[in-house]
Amino acid sequence: MSHQTARRGGAAWALVITSVAGFMAALDNLVVTTALPSIREDLGGGLHDLEWTVSAYTLTFAVLLMFGAALGDRFGRRRLFIAGLTVFTGASAAAALAPGIDSLIAARAVQGAGAAVMMPLTLTLLTAAVPAAKRGMAYGIWGAVNGLAVASGPLVGGTLTEHISWQWIFWLNVPLGLALLPLARLRLAESHGTGASLDIPGTLLASGGLFGIVYGLVRGPVDGWTGPFVLTGLFAGSALLAGFVLYSTRAKNPMLPMRLFRSRAFAGINAASLLMFLGMFGSIFLLSQYMQGVLGYSPTEAGLRMLPWTGMPMLVAPIAGILADRIGGRPVVAAGLFLQALGLGYMAVVATADASYAAQLPALIVSGIGMALFFAPASHLVMSSVRPSEQGIASGANNALREVGGALGIAVMASIFAAQGGYETGQTFVDGMRPALVTGSAVVALAGIAALLIPTRRRAERQAAPAEPAPVLETAAH
Repeated sequence: MSHQTARRGGAAWALVITSVAGFMAALDNLVVTTALPSIREDLGGGLHDLEWTVSAYTLTFAVLLMFGAALGDRFGRRRLFIAGLTVFTGASAAAALAPGIDSLIAARAVQGAGAAVMMPLTLTLLTAAVPAAKRGMAYGIWGAVNGLAVASGPLVGGTLTEHISWQWIFWLNVPLGLALLPLARLRLAESHGTGASLDIPGTLLASGGLFGIVYGLVRGPVDGWTGPFVLTGLFAGSALLAGFVLYSTRAKNPMLPMRLFRSRAFAGINAASLLMFLGMFGSIFLLSQYMQGVLGYSPTEAGLRMLPWTGMPMLVAPIAGILADRIGGRPVVAAGLFLQALGLGYMAVVATADASYAAQLPALIVSGIGMALFFAPASHLVMSSVRPSEQGIASGANNALREVGGALGIAVMASIFAAQGGYETGQTFVDGMRPALVTGSAVVALAGIAALLIPTRRRAERQAAPAEPAPVLETAAH
């Protein structure tokens, strides 16, 4: 049983603090995208370096997220939230001061590690502070703030890059982090989980496996798919992940209990989440470069023109959360995923070396509505797919898989891009981007099919109470 000390600030402060923390972490997923051409020009590096600039953050975030959740359970959620926020803020300053591409990638990796400790605790703190009857609305507001980060990421990154310098996309985190630290100390209540032992073997297996696969996918187009390091990364990574699954089925207190996937609701929403982020992140990675490098928009102009896509969650996420409360999350999430797939497919059709913005706009709007319908209801589905005592570990698992999907998406779609095109001319860029977008569309459509396999709300609630009890970590992620 978890225990919680007397509340210090209540629901309002918890919503503010956790939402701003979520904003920072979500912003750093996408804020780099419109700055990539400027980073490449300033620090040098090839396509694989740009991939790592984004993926170093998402990958360390993903593989350490569940471990960060366990640390919070064992040593105190507020305490670890503050520790993770401190690391995240310091690494942001280090990224801004990076003298070269390698040091920037290293700072991004440390940023991801800080976020992995900080972010698994946000939804747990919010859930504990908000009455059950109002959690749907709270998740909707929280999702809208995360949507604002997604919306403003490319625009903020583009504006700061164009009018000041790309370093300021990282300096932006520093005052936010410094403002949150005393608020978290004074306004959040401390709580602990089960005190279960840390799953260090599981963390090492998952981290090594995911790193090997992403390394192989990133280096494949550069070194050749039959290169010894590429093959070693892919095969060793796959073997380590298989070992992680086998270990997690037998361990007493695994980082990710495999038994949770016996629930069709839990398995379905996690498959949908991984596939959705795989298709979305890879597409944004290429489209932000397409708008600048091929169509000639400035970083600010590119960020503004992506707003119909990235900005839609800010408007629609609260409505989607309310709909999920009333009709269940499955139809809302599935509709959103199919709309996202339609938008990406349409973009692949209309993309040319001299495409007008008017031709792209319908695809951006449809994709934006689809992404908006996904976010808040997906969190709602995760939290309702398991018993209340398992909500923390379930949310942590879902968000880890989202980040894994993002890292894999960039690696996979950049590999397709490199095989079919390149940076030589606008036309060669389009030649590489089109098949990558088609792949992204197909992957998101598969996510929609996975969402349809989620049982109805009543059946999901029955599945959320499996007969086999087991100790879990009561932590959550954004």
